Amino acid sequence: MKTQKFVAIILLLAAFQPFLYGQANVNAAHDSIPKKQDCKAPEIVGIAIPAAMITYGVISLGNNGIRQIDYNVHNSINISNGFHFEDYLQFAPAVAAYAMKFSGVKSSHDLLDMTVLYGLSNLVAGGITFGTKIEVGRMRPDNSDRQSFPSGHTETAFVAAEFLHQEFKDQSVWISVGGYTVATVVGVARIYHDKHWVSDVVTGAGIGILSTKAVYWVYPYLQKIFRKWDVYDKYDKKHNPDYRQTFIFPGYSNGDLCLTLSKTF
Repeated sequence: MKTQKFVAIILLLAAFQPFLYGQANVNAAHDSIPKKQDCKAPEIVGIAIPAAMITYGVISLGNNGIRQIDYNVHNSINISNGFHFEDYLQFAPAVAAYAMKFSGVKSSHDLLDMTVLYGLSNLVAGGITFGTKIEVGRMRPDNSDRQSFPSGHTETAFVAAEFLHQEFKDQSVWISVGGYTVATVVGVARIYHDKHWVSDVVTGAGIGILSTKAVYWVYPYLQKIFRKWDVYDKYDKKHNPDYRQTFIFPGYSNGDLCLTLSKTF
């Protein structure tokens, strides 16, 4: 009976997963469409899914049917106080991304850009999640504190899953499926270990996905702003550009989030 209830939670949260998998499939199909056709469907789907997840969570802050789902699920499961494996599993998709990169699998960006993108994605998503926790002040199911909404573990896991998807979506759809599945397991574990309500987990997933997508969309524009081209020799302009590159790295120092500027001359 305990296992059946646990599976029921997985199925509930995984209701969003077909859309995520569909998104990966749509992206793959989009690659085969001639470049002359300007198909915006993948971009629209990519925004709509996490936006819907966040909206679901916002609605749950009221006294309504969605909030009642939180209570019903919580009351129907046997809470476990065992080993919190999700504390480590939340980073697994990102670890997989770097493992494939070091193994020679082609990614969308080089190692340095990957690291900057992953760091910025966590900075944005983590900032939103932390600020929302303080502002909303929802009590956790176990009554341990008022930082339940949204789920930080789930947000981190889906940042990692979306990061994996963005870097290796052109290699195989199953890479994306695997990343999203692991992230979903993290969310389920947070509910099963009595640390979050269902709506906390759904919202955290939406924040993680959308924040990472936003960073990937904005990053090329940031590169244009901080990247300059020059020449060593005016007679050899096409062959000897002085490539000057500037990067902004997220950092953490003395309890504060910060940005570090790095410039190559």
